[in-house]
Amino acid sequence: MTDSGAVKPDFDVIILGAGSAGTVLGAILANKDVRVLLIDAGVHPKFAVGESTTLYTLKGFRQLAERYDIPELEYLTSYESGLHNIGPTSGVKKHFGFMLHKDGEEPDPQEVNQFSPPSKALQTGHLFRQDTDAFLFHTAIKYGCAVRQGFRVADIELGEDQVSVSDASGERFTARYLVDGSGFRSPVADKLDLREPPEALKHHSRSLFTHMINVKPTDEVLRMEPEDLPPIPWVEGTMHHMFERGWIWSIPFNNEPRSKNPLVSVGLTFDERLYPKQEGMTPEEEFRHHIARFPAVERMFADAVTVRPWVSTGRLQYSSKETVGHRWCLMSHAAGFLDPLYSRGLTNTTEIINSFAWRLLDALREDDFSVERFKYVDTLQKGLIKYNDELVNASFIAFSDYELWNAVYRVWAAAEVPINLRFDRFIERYRKTGDDGVFREMEDVEFPGLLLPDQPSYKAVFDQMVTLCDAVEKGELPAAVAGRRLMKAIEESPGILRGFGLQDKNRRFMFPGMPELKAMSAWLLDDAPEEMRYLAPKDPTPAVSGAPAVREVIIPE
Repeated sequence: MTDSGAVKPDFDVIILGAGSAGTVLGAILANKDVRVLLIDAGVHPKFAVGESTTLYTLKGFRQLAERYDIPELEYLTSYESGLHNIGPTSGVKKHFGFMLHKDGEEPDPQEVNQFSPPSKALQTGHLFRQDTDAFLFHTAIKYGCAVRQGFRVADIELGEDQVSVSDASGERFTARYLVDGSGFRSPVADKLDLREPPEALKHHSRSLFTHMINVKPTDEVLRMEPEDLPPIPWVEGTMHHMFERGWIWSIPFNNEPRSKNPLVSVGLTFDERLYPKQEGMTPEEEFRHHIARFPAVERMFADAVTVRPWVSTGRLQYSSKETVGHRWCLMSHAAGFLDPLYSRGLTNTTEIINSFAWRLLDALREDDFSVERFKYVDTLQKGLIKYNDELVNASFIAFSDYELWNAVYRVWAAAEVPINLRFDRFIERYRKTGDDGVFREMEDVEFPGLLLPDQPSYKAVFDQMVTLCDAVEKGELPAAVAGRRLMKAIEESPGILRGFGLQDKNRRFMFPGMPELKAMSAWLLDDAPEEMRYLAPKDPTPAVSGAPAVREVIIPE
């Protein structure tokens, strides 16, 4: 076969990788009558980490569900719907929990943080990816995707008029377009030598992870007074046990009475420069060696039993010089990866699919695969990597000093409610008009990939965080001094949300009730910078019989 186009390709689109990114995109395309082939070297059900979700993850799935008429994606947006439609194997997530640890010491109750963003409808959870990914895979098949599991790509061809993939036996498939969502070992990245040099990214970490049983909840092992405990039990969220240049995650699937899953996802992520791999140690031995440094963490895992082989990585971080080209796209983890610290994996995936799917559908319809039409996808993916790199690197630097960490944490938390309010305003407009242009307008931002991509005031504080943490890492500034300076910037910034306690350095637990939500609403409606005013609903509750309009309390959907 030549590039003349005389022979019709086997498919319109080939997608490499049948994880969540590939299967969601495949379902969307197949539902629009695109001929899709999903290829994966493995076979479902498959082990995968990246189980923790955020409110924005769920909003991304909701946007895809409504925009592309894939209602099954709504099942991922609440614990109840997942329980009844996918299965009783996932856990609940009611907060992000952060606890600082020092060698040989019990954790200081004044050096902990908990953040629980409010929501009227969505319920974040711990997705048991073996089951949720298999569900998405079967959904893609239901919508019409052809599949080849156990197909290991040996070669790809990227021609002017079509693309092809083949395995070692010579079996070959052709298509009009190739999407590579396969992850780090991307055949397209290898073929085109797309990986950037290691110094392109600031952050450094490697990881050990597995699933375990008999992990004790954090709440059971702490030696703290009742008044030191947060409003939500630690076990009901994603726990981040932090230490100098590293953190341990505990993501339970067994923290809801109706879950039938006894497992807990466990991982250790740490700077490979400070903690190089130990010769002669198995991953399990290395994990046990490090948790023994922290008494409370050691008690958590005293009776824990590993139920599957450990995964031990080298440096996790990688990025790509380009993520789109003529008739190809690196998507999600094929384009790059940083660190799971803030549960950005699935969130980034939904953002990328939302920006990519409509462009690919237009390209297929118009038979025009020019690189220019996909440039925003490339810009977004590079932005997501850049800003996450800066945020996670700053966080790892801050783990050595609570005063600095407490400020960095607030820069992250400051975006969590506004970004969800932003989504709500756009989806309200979409539901009123049915106009897909509303979502395309959502991409018209100054800082693609930033947590708050349309907020210059937030960007200024974010940049100051990066500058201060870089100075700490270089030894130019003590961490505590940097923390105080960053906290002052947060207190004084006009673009940091008011009402939640972000400006109060002593507010360890952020669990906003009605008084805080009222304060936030009043600030957004009356005192917020002009750039943030649109986050409040456009239509206040109408006045009755000449009475003043009721000021609505704004809670993200």
